[in-house]
Amino acid sequence: MVHFVGAGSGAPDLITVRGARLLKEADVVIYAGSLVNPALLESCKSDCEMHNSAKMTLEQVIAVIREAEAAGKTTVRLHTGDSSIYGAVREQFDALEKLDIAYDVCPGVSAFCGAAAALKAEYTLPDVSQTVIITRAAGRTPVPQRESIRSLAAHQATMVLFLSTSLTERLQEELMAGGYPGETPVAVVYKATWPEEKIFRCTVDTLHRTVRDNGLTKTALIVVGNCLGEDYQRSLLYHPGFTTEFREATR
Repeated sequence: MVHFVGAGSGAPDLITVRGARLLKEADVVIYAGSLVNPALLESCKSDCEMHNSAKMTLEQVIAVIREAEAAGKTTVRLHTGDSSIYGAVREQFDALEKLDIAYDVCPGVSAFCGAAAALKAEYTLPDVSQTVIITRAAGRTPVPQRESIRSLAAHQATMVLFLSTSLTERLQEELMAGGYPGETPVAVVYKATWPEEKIFRCTVDTLHRTVRDNGLTKTALIVVGNCLGEDYQRSLLYHPGFTTEFREATR
């Protein structure tokens, strides 16, 4: 059996209870070494076989899993954050299905959730933004034209950008060309929930300078939107004048 486990956003105690149990029970662990906190591996069995997938191809990962399956061992494929976001897991699923190898998925705390916690922010504020766009700037890995930053920026929704810290000069231009005013608040969160977490606040028109001046090149999320500002409407959910299924309005 193969378990795809989301390691969480960085802090070792942000892995789920299920994920932690699966990791402790695993005979083989294939972990995303460039991003997974190594402290998580300390909970593995002393005789657990470890593989750093940062140095492996897809074919090598599948070969390790096949060998483990043949020996009747349990494998944990440990991905950073939640594996459903930029985890390159679909190709692994398809390969395992072709080999008739059973697998399941244990979700994790994504870095975009970790960043919101670090910022003490709510991405969906009444009368500000009810939509969160999770995306990335086009770099070595292309992005479909219909999902360009410029086209997505036209919504002026809350935008969370992965894998884009080294591309901020062009990113800033595209955000503004798409419709975000230059004064729109931005936060760059470096290693959200890790001990070395840092937060850099700026605006769209100062994004590139902020990233450049602080030497940020990777392992950071960029949050764009007025959800980071001061103005919003109170939610009706807890408003005394709003009737819900559970209580009547009092005024």
